[in-house]
Amino acid sequence: MFQYQESIAYDDIPVLPMEELARSVIERCRRSWRVVAFFGVPGREGTELVCILADASSRLLDAVRAVPGKRFESLTPLCPQVHLFEREICETWGVQPVGHPWLKPVRFRPQEGGNRALRPGPAETAYYRVDGPEVHEVAVGPVHAGVIEPGHFRFQCYGENVMHLEIQLGFQHRDVEHLILHSKDNLVLPLMENIAGDTAIGHSTAYCTLVERLCNVQPTRRAHRIRRLALELERLANHTRDLGAIGGDTGFLPTSAWNGRITGDFLNITSELCGSRFGRNLLCPGGVKWDVDSMLGEALAKRVRAAFRDARGSVDVMLESSSVLARLTGTGVVSFEDARALGLVGMAARACGLDTDDRMDWPLSALEQGPLKKHMRTSGDVLARTLIRSDELNDSAASAEADLHFLAATSGEEGCRTPMPSALPAGRLAVAMVEGWRGEICHVGITGKDGRWRAYKVVDPSFHNWSGLAMALRDEQISDFPLCNKSFNLSYCGHDL
Repeated sequence: MFQYQESIAYDDIPVLPMEELARSVIERCRRSWRVVAFFGVPGREGTELVCILADASSRLLDAVRAVPGKRFESLTPLCPQVHLFEREICETWGVQPVGHPWLKPVRFRPQEGGNRALRPGPAETAYYRVDGPEVHEVAVGPVHAGVIEPGHFRFQCYGENVMHLEIQLGFQHRDVEHLILHSKDNLVLPLMENIAGDTAIGHSTAYCTLVERLCNVQPTRRAHRIRRLALELERLANHTRDLGAIGGDTGFLPTSAWNGRITGDFLNITSELCGSRFGRNLLCPGGVKWDVDSMLGEALAKRVRAAFRDARGSVDVMLESSSVLARLTGTGVVSFEDARALGLVGMAARACGLDTDDRMDWPLSALEQGPLKKHMRTSGDVLARTLIRSDELNDSAASAEADLHFLAATSGEEGCRTPMPSALPAGRLAVAMVEGWRGEICHVGITGKDGRWRAYKVVDPSFHNWSGLAMALRDEQISDFPLCNKSFNLSYCGHDL
């Protein structure tokens, strides 16, 4: 076990028999530990499976590995949170989890040098089916009517009641992890910023944190403050947009219209920091590229306060509507037990009563938390996910405004960029966990003997939470799908990588 801010020598990770690794993972997950990453690494004796576990109560991580050969006994029946990890391992490395309850591809991509699909298309793969004389199937996507990313949703229905929803993604697979390993150094950070466009700051923060931990470099407090400011501005923009979209899906058009404009206000504030509305080109290993002087800091603090005032008023109008509350209450429920078993993260997990928020559980710096705190609900429905977004608007706006005032008052007192070594250390492993606006973003990096990346694993919060959306539709009306979908608002490309 090791402290989450540290890196460890990869060769020091014990190589266990696969059966012992499975027992260890299952037993720990029955307690307070979680699987944050489970992936394959090329080894001398074949594919090595590496599992990273985290315990928030002790802030300890553990890494275990095994060389299973061509197959191993699936952990999924006793530890459901690894079900997608195991499917991914099978399709990427050809190592089969025997006994996996639903072993099918996670992502699709074209075969190199040809036009034939390496994996089957949406109409060619197996889907779970409910048989019965009055049961019917509704297939939606992957091509949708609006300007939206591709995803395939297959509903098993009895009348209007959804008995089962199966979600098939992978249509935007770009092989990001392969590109990270084989790209020039100056192209890796732009790749991170484009893993999921609405989470550019979240993923770039995870990457920079990971590199700094490998190199044992600590950014300045000022750099950490600017990073936190950027993360909370990203949260404000996305929560504001989603709350407006939830209003639109309930037919409450005032908040839908107002929040579209207010979202742009928060994005424009981020643009003032670095020239990009999405926060690209702001971060770098060692700190940030752009500082905040006294004039800019005070001006942006006023704009944050004004945008938040508008957002708060817009959302309050919606949440005071009895028709909206009636529509949201009891719709799309995910139980605490299902959320924990599936390993949900972020606001979707907190809406079910799970006590998890990486800002408090795995802090990126020693900065005081200030207004930021965990907001939890227990009903697990659309209303709970909506109210958590609403609560977090308050905290994020107060945190951003306070950080801007502090940066303005201390302009010129401290630098915001620490020099980095010219090369990564050889044979090390490090982990970075960042609370993006959707939830936990986890990056794991392993360097080889030459100091280059040997393996790089990215786990976007959507990778965990799409299964939660499928559970939310059980025993719901099929007409509830758009509202449930928007209450999660998961990333297709973040999942597809």
